[in-house]
Amino acid sequence: MNATAARGEGSGVLEGAVVAVAGAAGAAGRATLLRLAEGGATVVACDAHPERLAEAVDAARYAHGGATVTGETVDLLDPAAARAWADRTEAEFGRIDGLVHLVGGWRGGSGLGESSLADWDFLEKLLIRTVQSTSLAFQDVLQRSDRGRYVLVSASGASRPTAGNAAYAASKAAAEAWTLALGDAFRKAGGDAGPTAAAAILVVKALVHDAMRAERPNAKFAGFTDVGELAEAIAGVWDTPAGEVNGKRLWLTPQP
Repeated sequence: MNATAARGEGSGVLEGAVVAVAGAAGAAGRATLLRLAEGGATVVACDAHPERLAEAVDAARYAHGGATVTGETVDLLDPAAARAWADRTEAEFGRIDGLVHLVGGWRGGSGLGESSLADWDFLEKLLIRTVQSTSLAFQDVLQRSDRGRYVLVSASGASRPTAGNAAYAASKAAAEAWTLALGDAFRKAGGDAGPTAAAAILVVKALVHDAMRAERPNAKFAGFTDVGELAEAIAGVWDTPAGEVNGKRLWLTPQP
């Protein structure tokens, strides 16, 4: 299945859903908050940068009057803090129908010999530990939902690492493996009837947004995915039956 099938416009399935977004303060997070709110979801956002998060939450509320969009600072490196966030969200809204994982970071170099293991230490925390914390915290509540989705955004470099991005590619590959394991847990929980929840991976080469284009007006950003397109694909994961997206990589860029 390719990503085109996972995209949707006016995703009615999102109406009334409660969706948590981790790493919501960046450009991709802002676009995602807007799209989920537009679809009628209650959006519960978190990030490590409170000021940027507040701006993103306010923007989504302003764009969609009446939308419930909240934000709080959560240390996703702390499994207990992630679980407390999930518990608070379920207690307040009665359900959780999705977790969108947008926590990102990048370190790279010119070659493998110049790589620093400090880069691995940095990326392991951001790209792997946060996936572990959120998946463990949200697994049960997503399984209780009739439309539970765990959505990871990954990079094509995980499937085709280069000498200069070894730490990044390895971190992304590990995050993908953990997410696919979550998908297997959902599959087993569904039994013969099939999974009611799904863990899916959206794969991009890299992301681009308007500020990047303004800073580099002559750049082509070939193969990059606009954050608005990513947000549309994220919303579309709810349009497709769980069994069709669970444990799948959905490519928004040509597959290497």
